[in-house]
Amino acid sequence: MPAAKTNDMTKMFQEMMGAFPVDTKAFKDAFKTQATLNEKLSKVAIDAAEKSTEISSKWTRETLGKLGDVYAVKEEPRDYTKAITDFASLQAELTAESMAAFAEVAKKVQMETVELMMAAGKDFSEDATAAVKQATSEATSAAKKATSAAGR
Repeated sequence: MPAAKTNDMTKMFQEMMGAFPVDTKAFKDAFKTQATLNEKLSKVAIDAAEKSTEISSKWTRETLGKLGDVYAVKEEPRDYTKAITDFASLQAELTAESMAAFAEVAKKVQMETVELMMAAGKDFSEDATAAVKQATSEATSAAKKATSAAGR
């Protein structure tokens, strides 16, 4: 009675995995696409932060510049009232202008982000389609080789 022959599972598994090679190019392309998207989104965020800082700085400079008028010595008590009223009007105007400028920054960020995400979705879709086509081709080729090898 012949001894039971055991299969070398490690060798069999290695041969099976060798028949279905993994193309790392698809992973590299996907990583590059993601890194490019991150770079572009970071640029949008940095630009928005710079513009917001400029708006805030301008608002502060103009406020501080006009604040001196409020505290300047006046001849008549009604001049103090006028200075405070003028300052309050200026603040209302500056606030409206600054809020409108912040809204424009936010609108621009939103538009650029949507454009980037749509482009990235297209890029990811193209990368995935290419990877699936290549994997299908390789799997079909490997299956044909395995079938022909088994038929021998």
